[in-house]
Amino acid sequence: MVDRLVADDLLEGSNSELPGKLSMMEARLQAQEDEITLLKSSLAEALRRIHIHDQQAPLLWQELIAVNPAAARTWSQFGNFGAVSKPNKYLSSSALLNCQHSTASQAISLAEDAKEEKVSSLTRVPCLGPWLRPATLDRATQTDPIHSLYPAMLEQVPLAHTREVQSLSLEDAFSDDVPPLVEGRSLLQESHGVRQETREEEKRENDQGSGMRPNWASLVEEPIQPSSVSLFQEHRFTKDLGTYGPLDDQNPVPLPMDSSFLFHSKNLIPSEQAVPVSPALEGQKKTLVRRNTEKLVKETPPEKTKPKLGRKAVSSASLLTRSNSLESRAKDLISSAGSSRRGTYSQGQSIKMFIRGRPITMYVPSNIQNYDDLRMEPPAERLELEWVYGYRGRDCRANLFLLPSREAVYFTACVVVLYHINNRTQRHYRKHTDCVRCLAVHPDQVRIASGQTAGVDKDGKPLLPFVHIWDSSTLVTLQQIGLGSFERGVNSLAFSRADSGVFLVVIDDSNEHMLSVWDWARATKQAEIKSTNEAVFAVEFNPSDSCNIITCGKSHVYFWTLSGGVLTKKQGIFGKYKKPKFIQCFLFSGTGDVLTGDSEGNILTWGKSAADVKTLGKGAKETYQIMRQTRAHEGSVFTLCVLHSGALLSGGGKDRRVVLWSVDLAPEKECEIPEKFGAVRTIAHVDGEELLVGTTRNAILRGTFSGGFVAIVQGHVDEMWGLATHPSQNTFLTCGHDKQVFLWNAEEHMVDWCTTLEEAALCADFCPNGSVVSVGLYTGRWLVLDLQTREIVFDCTDGNEQLSVMRYSPDGSFLAVGSHDNFIYIYNVSDGGRRYTRFGKCTGHSSFITHLDWSKDGKYIMSNSGDYEILYWDVAGGCKLLRNRFDSRDRKWASYTCVLGFHVMGVWLEGSDGTDINALCRSRCERMVAVADDFCKVHLFQYPCPKPKAPSHRYEGHGSHVTNVGFTHNDSHLLSMGGKDTSILQWRVRREKAAETPDRVAPASSSSNCIPETGT
Repeated sequence: MVDRLVADDLLEGSNSELPGKLSMMEARLQAQEDEITLLKSSLAEALRRIHIHDQQAPLLWQELIAVNPAAARTWSQFGNFGAVSKPNKYLSSSALLNCQHSTASQAISLAEDAKEEKVSSLTRVPCLGPWLRPATLDRATQTDPIHSLYPAMLEQVPLAHTREVQSLSLEDAFSDDVPPLVEGRSLLQESHGVRQETREEEKRENDQGSGMRPNWASLVEEPIQPSSVSLFQEHRFTKDLGTYGPLDDQNPVPLPMDSSFLFHSKNLIPSEQAVPVSPALEGQKKTLVRRNTEKLVKETPPEKTKPKLGRKAVSSASLLTRSNSLESRAKDLISSAGSSRRGTYSQGQSIKMFIRGRPITMYVPSNIQNYDDLRMEPPAERLELEWVYGYRGRDCRANLFLLPSREAVYFTACVVVLYHINNRTQRHYRKHTDCVRCLAVHPDQVRIASGQTAGVDKDGKPLLPFVHIWDSSTLVTLQQIGLGSFERGVNSLAFSRADSGVFLVVIDDSNEHMLSVWDWARATKQAEIKSTNEAVFAVEFNPSDSCNIITCGKSHVYFWTLSGGVLTKKQGIFGKYKKPKFIQCFLFSGTGDVLTGDSEGNILTWGKSAADVKTLGKGAKETYQIMRQTRAHEGSVFTLCVLHSGALLSGGGKDRRVVLWSVDLAPEKECEIPEKFGAVRTIAHVDGEELLVGTTRNAILRGTFSGGFVAIVQGHVDEMWGLATHPSQNTFLTCGHDKQVFLWNAEEHMVDWCTTLEEAALCADFCPNGSVVSVGLYTGRWLVLDLQTREIVFDCTDGNEQLSVMRYSPDGSFLAVGSHDNFIYIYNVSDGGRRYTRFGKCTGHSSFITHLDWSKDGKYIMSNSGDYEILYWDVAGGCKLLRNRFDSRDRKWASYTCVLGFHVMGVWLEGSDGTDINALCRSRCERMVAVADDFCKVHLFQYPCPKPKAPSHRYEGHGSHVTNVGFTHNDSHLLSMGGKDTSILQWRVRREKAAETPDRVAPASSSSNCIPETGT
């Protein structure tokens, strides 16, 4: 019985180690494939040149005999070759491969002596031996190939200094009419070229290299660096077989040589610099070392290294290049940083792209016969902004107004929203290029001014702030002012009232908070002055005099006078009253007094008074002083609002109260805002007792003192990342750093429910049955919530790092949890999504998991990681890594959210650096793919999209990086989330009638779901 238990333990232990061993074998195979590819590329070019000289040799030999027979005889004797009448015997490539027996024996003997160094069996070929050596085990350094004449080449170069340069594409230099490679001894068999090795040969060589290696994951699709490429020397060498040298214009006839001449730099690609070879796997029975090649760069001293590739340096214009002939392929083997190439494998076609120096191999599906003939077109569908979820109340003041049309005007992200409080409809003003920061309504209650912050475009160029004046009824822009005049952004603004709104006062976000007055209709600046270096919160014209302006902010109230184009100011005198740290807001009462609310919870009444000659001295003019102090709230008074009757409303911060005051500032009514909505930020009067209240937790409430308040607009208050759409209903779920989870109704445009978690939530996914949703948290913990009861039905923790993706299999039998600890945890799902048991763990990524998708049969997973890996996993087979990624090229995927893959390769924009695309989502009908980028844009591409620079429809509205996108269950809508702008935009998908073209890329799989045609 004991023996049986021991045997069971051993079997369990071996099963647990199996995925790791398979992952190591996959890494080793990929690294060896790259080594073989580079070798074959070099040999192909060498053979091409030799073949050319083989064709020229008979004519040159006959010419030499005719011109100088003595020299011909001397030449023949020197090379120890056969009869003069048979020059091809010792000038052809076949002769180079069939070196004399004694020389071959000697080379083999030398290779045997080097066995302790694990020299590859390729070095035993006489023509290759002098050029091959094993790489070092230490991945911190890489060393040059050994050559007796160049000991300096052994100098180690730090790998970190050479990490930014790209590798050669696989199989780049081979045509389809060349014979195959057979074993190491026949690497150079015929002069017409070299074919690729068969898959059996590749498997055999990789099986022989089963030794342990350092950090295998870093070798998967590793770029061949400048330090990974040994350049062929231009010097002449002296060997036992004679003197040989490069072929060039001055030396057109091949000299007697040994076969190592094939790798002379002058015969291949011009270069002068030797660089180290890349690390390989030490301890293998048969080590494959990258062959000598070169990079077309300027000569630099060996101790110097090329600077790292800068961000945005990669251009999609050179993302893919193709060589149509052997000669052109050889010329294109090495190209500038940022370029990518594709090669043809024996199994089919592949494409290699580079992101920040890392090569990524894409295998072309079998249903695409000619990649070059594919034509990329924009999708027939377009997006139309239907709804905006969210409100910016957390850090903006005076941002909520009610128009006579009963539309509430507020803003979030780059959109000014006009929300009809009765009809519950929205209209949107979308002419801003970055986040809107402030609003002002014209005295006619129709025209609106909105100011924005400064921004940066995708190329790093600044987007200057400005103010737009527009018509709220038609959404037509009437005027733009201040472009180039404001710094950083527009802080606050206001229309004049005494002259029917002729002037507009603006304060920017510069250090001096420049105050400027504009004749907005003519777009002319009337006056400008530095206001203060302290924060400014509000500005207003005196409603009875357009020459008087008031500003308030940190520890100040300034009274400005405009006269003759010059602004002068007077500071409010606090006198015997305690000076508050902040003056949060102010207004003009019906009696003409100025009322301010401060951070001490007081309402101060200001008025003019005669100058105190004793204090200020002779000649002192009138001053503005505090006439009365009224205790109003605990904490700050964030807002004041005057009613038509002259009564006053105030909103408190810490106490969250709204208080109604009489004309003489006697409290009459009050109510408290629910804690979950935060403090009162601003108040807008509707009619009677009905109010609109904007809060610091980005909600807008509607209600009365007696009936209470309900939320009509809600939103997140911190950065959002998690988005999941329901599999059968028009609902979706969002979560973020604010620890809140919202379930939204996309049809009613409202919140179904909201719950607060103990930790920040970053990802989510609905179970296919639609009854539960899983949410991944920041600490590695994940929860399963019941949609009806909102209760937690399951709680689990995987690792101690944040979770980045949750994904159910199509039938709901598995849940995959992607973590920042580089693992994918697989769980069996039962009891309708309420019970979970660990099934396995996918181990093999060398960086954190970013995206993953299930195959339609629920057996396989495709995943992306932070270092741009694309890996495939056989979940049903034990969560093992699939060593042959080529076999996954035709696999059908239930969803497509991975940002790296053949079918979405064209979504990467010009200048992308690998982090510019945060998320993408394929529609369920598999006709389009939506992309969320780092430049506040949402893109809609055709699907599949496998070619660079694919056209797309681009949509603006977000004021921060777009973190996620997702289609609803029937593809009728697209949801997009902003990061820091905390907004959610709901786009209606409209189908345009477009004729299908025969060149359009066929989708990888079909689906019965179609996009419904919608009317206006």
